[in-house]
Amino acid sequence: MADSNDDVGQLSPTQQEVLQQYIQVTDQEIQDAIPLLERSQWNVQIAIAKFFDGEGPDPVAEAIAEHDIPRTTARHENLQESLLAAEGFGAPRVDRRNRTDAAPRIVPQAPVTHRSPWLLGLLLSPFSLGWRAASTLFRTFWYILSFLPASIRPRAVTSRLTSGFKDTSGRRMLMPRDTAARFKREFDEEYGANELPFFEGGLAQAHDLAKKELKFLLVILLSPEHDDTASFIHDTLLSQDVVDYIKDPTNNIILWGGNVLDSEAYQVATEYTCTKYPFSALVCLTPKEGSTRMGIVKRLVGPMPATTYLSELQNSVEKYGSDLDGVRAERTAQEVSRSLRNEQDSAYERSLAIDRERARQKKEAAVMAEAAEASARQKAEEAALLEKQRHQWKIWRATKIAPEPPINDKNVVRIGLKMPDEFAAAGRVIRRFPQDAPLEELYAFVECYDRLQEVEDGHGANGVTTTAEAPKNYEHKYLFQIASTMPRVVYEPSATATMGEKIGKSVNLIVEQVSPDQDEDYDDDDSSDD
Repeated sequence: MADSNDDVGQLSPTQQEVLQQYIQVTDQEIQDAIPLLERSQWNVQIAIAKFFDGEGPDPVAEAIAEHDIPRTTARHENLQESLLAAEGFGAPRVDRRNRTDAAPRIVPQAPVTHRSPWLLGLLLSPFSLGWRAASTLFRTFWYILSFLPASIRPRAVTSRLTSGFKDTSGRRMLMPRDTAARFKREFDEEYGANELPFFEGGLAQAHDLAKKELKFLLVILLSPEHDDTASFIHDTLLSQDVVDYIKDPTNNIILWGGNVLDSEAYQVATEYTCTKYPFSALVCLTPKEGSTRMGIVKRLVGPMPATTYLSELQNSVEKYGSDLDGVRAERTAQEVSRSLRNEQDSAYERSLAIDRERARQKKEAAVMAEAAEASARQKAEEAALLEKQRHQWKIWRATKIAPEPPINDKNVVRIGLKMPDEFAAAGRVIRRFPQDAPLEELYAFVECYDRLQEVEDGHGANGVTTTAEAPKNYEHKYLFQIASTMPRVVYEPSATATMGEKIGKSVNLIVEQVSPDQDEDYDDDDSSDD
């Protein structure tokens, strides 16, 4: 017990809360619950599922082992450690001599122009017009000199004509993508078609892509005014070995080039501290110096042989490639873990949805059963009330049946009734009725026959008490019909048609039982006939 208390005391408040929830559901011992929760990453739902369904192999560990993902020890540095490191205290840090220069994310800014006041512009307008006229005359003279033979042509004109790029003075500032397209077009026009995979966008986009995909960013800055530009491009940059190395996708190199006469490339040269052209810089993520820091890991300045240029690139890529592989492995492991966790969460959500659906169906079934029970109870109550009203009506109607005429009365109708099975004791009943009695009187006699037989003679008219009242809001329906056999004629319980008119002096009739459904169908047929 003491060991269990010690283990619980070492847990964080959140872990203790998860432990309490797990124990309340599973009732497992603490010393067995804590290791299972640790293997479940302190996820109470997963731990409960493992407890009830059985614990299988760890899918995260299997996925990592299957992908053979190496683990690297990442160094996390907070603000306090950075300050201590700057003062020379604290944990071991990167040697400043080996620390790479930062490669900032550069977004081109449009140049800000300030217009002079209109009064000052008006005063200086003669000087402006004179400068434009002189410039035009100078450019015309320079153009005419270009037609002279090369032996007597001034050296400045020759240098201008053989420069790596055309005259780019007054270049209009474009969007980063358009600037990259212009650089690629001018490069191809001057040096011919090539296989260099220049990035078709701004440096900021190339910087973000290299950081996201853990690739190297090779930045090349060219100055069309520099004498070594043409030789560097022909002999070094367009060397087949260099082109093949940059194109190889396994080297993970993103190539971006810029002309320093463009605003974006000029800002890059300023931020990268470029002092000599042609200039190349290899940029990549430097995890040892910061988890999100992009640094310049190699500078290649000035002209150099293709073998030297390629060797320097290869050495830098191999040196920092292992660090990027480690970060890439960490990201892959995190993605695998996140994907598996999402799949587990999705499975758990689906299980919850199934449970909720079952609970909803169960609740709906209970509601339907309750409704059916209430409906059955209501029908039973209605049937009991109807039966009570029928019984009350029979008691009341029995008191209203006219007495049987005497034997010597000639104005009577003599009827022989074959009673239904429920009156088996009665068998065949013979009864006299006045000729002017309605047919409904005959039906009432049959309906109240049992009541008339139960009461002894001498208790009021026909031996039936007269204290009963008709039930309110009740319409009596006869569940039988009276018919003759030969020929078959059904006599309906009419309150207006008399027995003398319909039956005659004497007749033998049969009482036939009719079910409620047949009675309703019969009523519908009558209404349709009407």
